Formats: sequence, C-alpha cells, structure tokens
Amino acid sequence: MIITVTLNAAIDKSLSVPSFRLGRRHRTVEQRTMAGGKGVNVARTLKTLGQPVIATGFAGGPTGTRIVEQLTEESILNDFIRIREDSRTNTAVYDPTNGQQTEINERGPAVTSKEIELFRDKLLYLARGADIVVMAGSLPRGVDTDFYARLVRDLKRMDVLTVVDTDGEPLRQAVRAEPDVISPNVLEAEELVGHEFNDEEDRAIAVREMIQLGAREALMTMPDGCIASILEPNGDRTLSRVWIEPREAVAAVGSGDAFLAGYVASRYQGQAAEQALRFAVACGAESTKRLGAGLIEPRELDRIVAETAIERLTTPVEVP
Repeated sequence: MIITVTLNAAIDKSLSVPSFRLGRRHRTVEQRTMAGGKGVNVARTLKTLGQPVIATGFAGGPTGTRIVEQLTEESILNDFIRIREDSRTNTAVYDPTNGQQTEINERGPAVTSKEIELFRDKLLYLARGADIVVMAGSLPRGVDTDFYARLVRDLKRMDVLTVVDTDGEPLRQAVRAEPDVISPNVLEAEELVGHEFNDEEDRAIAVREMIQLGAREALMTMPDGCIASILEPNGDRTLSRVWIEPREAVAAVGSGDAFLAGYVASRYQGQAAEQALRFAVACGAESTKRLGAGLIEPRELDRIVAETAIERLTTPVEVP
C-alpha cells in the first residue's frame, strides 16, 4: 500500500485563457475544477496507474468537504482529518497562445496543535499497512517546519519507505532526517543546496550534494526530464540524466506530481532504476497534455517511454 500525505489540500481550478493579460476581462475556453494539492495529485496518478493508494491529510470546512467528495467520486481511497478552518482554493491560468502559466495559491487554513496530533496518530496507524509514504506540498499555518522531518523519523522506525516533495525550510529539515527519496525542481534544489546552477555539471553536482545532505535518493525535475542519484536493489548508486524531446503542452500544472507518482509506482513494483526513471519522465510528459493536475492516459505511456533518453553521468563530487 502507498499513502500520500497532503497537509494543505485544496480545490484546484485550472483555466485555459487565450491571450491572457492582467487588468483585462477574459473568458475561458476550457476549465477544470478538482481536488488538489501535491499529495492528492500523486494519489490520482497512482490510482490511474492501478496502484493501491490512500490519500490523507487535512480537510476543513465546505471546501474540505468538496475535496473528500471529489476524491470519493474518483474512487480514490481517502482518510482525512477534518479541521475547523476552511481548506484553500488554488487557481491556475494557462495561456495556450504562448504557453505561459500563472498560479495563484491561497494561504490556506491554520491548524491547531490538537489537529496536528490527531493527524500524526492517523498516519502512523495507516502506515502499519503501508510500504511507502509520500509527503508532498506546503505546510499549513500552525505546523512547525520540522513536521515532515519528524514524520520521516517516525516512519523509518516502522521500516516504511519515505518520499518527500516540498520546498524551503520544511525540505531542508526533512533532508536531515534522511528520507529515502526527495524530488525538488531546479529552483527548490538551488534553495536547498544554497547556490544557483549555471550549467548541466552544476545540476549534476547539486544532486550529489543533496545526497550528502541526507537523502538516500534525489530526483531533480526539469522541464524536459530529470537528473537523479538513486540506489539499485543491489546497493549500487547511479547518477543519471533522463530527458524527452519537447512536446506541445496543454498545461504543465502537476507534471512534477505525475513524474513522482510514476517513479513511486515503478519502485513499488520492484522495477530497476533506469526503467523507473524513464517511466517517471513519461508520466510527467504525458500529464502536460491535459488541463488538470495528476491526469494521465496510461495507454500512451509505453510509446512515450520509448521516446525517452538516458545517460549515466559522472561528477567530481564523491558520495559515500
């Protein structure tokens, strides 16, 4: 079983607006409203891929009720802690004429210490039957920045594989707890290691640096794929660059979540590192063809996997 954690779940509105300009009145040509938040998006893709998954986190007020109802309508198993304050609504505007995307994310609810403790108890109970826990997205107000780190330590004691996809201080502290997998994008990775990347070598070195900071595996996502330092079942470590030629996109919202879901699904099934990375990149690329996060068409994946390229890398940075 795979569990996804979304502490700042949302209702996500995705709007396609040609020739979008600030200060102007527009009409959408396409729109979609669905339950969201990074962990929810990962759960949606995992469900589509036929993997056993339960989505959990916080859901509050009328918006929280809509989140739970929509997940249930999608047949995604879920078990959220209900909180007093209303969950947030996020809006993404995609302009199909130039490919630009504008996101407006609400701050989200404040969570009490009692609600936080109830969630921790819930997660550790669910994790008794889990192999992997994916913790993804921002933290609500009232949740300490070391919360993911504490959950990682709790779950490691239960021999559960931990995956963290967040940013800023929560990611920095989570990495110190030595999670099994982290999956930042380039900007998040620059913030984590403390310097900008000028070229491909810088990015490869940064992935190695993330391993030195504590993560067992690091997947740095980029618009065309990823650079990843991962462990093979035999304990060997590989550093790889995986990419795919640019494709015409409908929207890129949630492509990183689909990427991570593809990787988690592959590793859950015991696939080799190279195959897991190719499949992850294929899932991320396929998701850009649809308006709405976490949506993929599984029948397209074999063809897209065949279009991916992979290269083993070496860097001057040594990692134990």
